[in-house]
Amino acid sequence: MSLTDTQRDTFAQALFDADRTRSQIPIISQDHPDLDLEDAYAIQSALVQRFVQAGRVIKGWKIGLTSKAMQYALNIDIPDSGVLFEDMFYDNGGDVPTSRFIATRIEAEICFIMKADLSGPNVTREDVIAATEAVCPSLEILDTRIIPKDPATGAIRKVTDTISDNAANAGIVLGDERHAVDAFDLRWVGAICSRDGEVEETGLGAGVLDDPVMGIVWLANRLATYGDKISAGDVVLSGSFIRPVQAPKGCEIQADFGPFGSVSCRFI
Repeated sequence: MSLTDTQRDTFAQALFDADRTRSQIPIISQDHPDLDLEDAYAIQSALVQRFVQAGRVIKGWKIGLTSKAMQYALNIDIPDSGVLFEDMFYDNGGDVPTSRFIATRIEAEICFIMKADLSGPNVTREDVIAATEAVCPSLEILDTRIIPKDPATGAIRKVTDTISDNAANAGIVLGDERHAVDAFDLRWVGAICSRDGEVEETGLGAGVLDDPVMGIVWLANRLATYGDKISAGDVVLSGSFIRPVQAPKGCEIQADFGPFGSVSCRFI
């Protein structure tokens, strides 16, 4: 770690305040170029603690940056993760108030609903399958409490900034369909993602670490290094297989997963 405990707490508080005021803070890594993954997850943990103390209830996890395209773009070789809260969930086909966010984007993902705990460090693909109650189509709503680019210096937000900001996590919409985890070959489950009826992105589950199940494997084993685990009842977003799609106020988003189901929402 390169930051002191005081610095990490200061950044966590700044992100907490930014979330409440719907504002953005400067890029953390710009003034702290040595900010590493351990620092970033420590800031995220302190931020999550503040959310819980404020009354929010943890409901699960999100995994991000699982596709090679996104990893190449950010010059990293591993995914990242963040925490889902109960108040992040919106109804399928329902309205999402943009007043709650700063700059909304969406991603299409396969969601896992867990029926048993998963505790690393040696979780396998078979363990994930045994611990999964169901899988379903989903949309993740992304937002950022850190500016993407510094207007004065041109510095760009790094992955450590995003991790600090709870992995840009903001909301989730689950499709109505529920499937056994082995009912489909999840590598071939894909989606056509449209905004206002026009196709914006398409992708396949194989874009997530070659198999969305492996996203859950990675998360369970990463959490073990921090003394944490995936718990029964958790909802886990396995990672997007499309690039983020801008979702401004007034638009309607739909992700058509074919036989796997569909999920949609309107930003108002």
